[in-house]
Amino acid sequence: MDEQNGSRPTKAELAYGLVRDQILRGELEPGAVILQGQLARELGISTTPLREALRRLMSDGLVELDAHRDARVSSLNAEEARDLVELRRSLDPLAAGLAAERRTRADLELIRATAADLAPLRTDPKVEELSTHRLFHHAIYSASHNDLLVQTLDGLWDKADRYRRLALKVERSQEDLDRTHAEHLALVEAVAAGDAETAAVVMRDHVDASLGAKAATRLYTSAAATPSTPAARATPRATAVPSSARRGAGAAEKAVRSGT
Repeated sequence: MDEQNGSRPTKAELAYGLVRDQILRGELEPGAVILQGQLARELGISTTPLREALRRLMSDGLVELDAHRDARVSSLNAEEARDLVELRRSLDPLAAGLAAERRTRADLELIRATAADLAPLRTDPKVEELSTHRLFHHAIYSASHNDLLVQTLDGLWDKADRYRRLALKVERSQEDLDRTHAEHLALVEAVAAGDAETAAVVMRDHVDASLGAKAATRLYTSAAATPSTPAARATPRATAVPSSARRGAGAAEKAVRSGT
């Protein structure tokens, strides 16, 4: 059902949701060509609603369309990864602080329930593991009761999920897994205690050491090692994520340098 007017979703809306999910789950990999005729047959629709869905995905930054009507999944790039970290460094702590101030009893029950289901993300995580991690963070920023902020963070999370998958190709140390778990617990405690300042600080540290920050470091390191690439030529503008975020991304940077 269409959430806006209660009507059944159109074929274009169905196609949008299905293709978007395939991209976010990694079933359609970055840079992959989208075979529109084949995909339309698989979805049981014509190419017209599929093209409409692809144009919408292009506006989301998930698909690239060219003048020849070819379509491919948007590639991962260092600058977008950095931009996502910079935005999240501002918005996630804001949401956590507001959650500490505004959370209801129902909010706390949901936050604790999603936290109880969390398990540290390891190499090649299952879709359910990524979804559980997202549900926990969504429970935190939904407790801010700021609808525009929640919508914005939902959109950022969609884009960031692809970068998380990239970072998870490097095996995480037990120290990193323990740190992530401790930060999740600290977030729950700070929000439950109504401590907005601590909630914001913990969340900012969490973003600084996040998988997204690790992905940004990995992409910039890779680009620097290949000077002929457009990404490498773009790095002088900003050669890494902010210095405060680089601290948390150090583990991934060391892993890349060692070839792991």
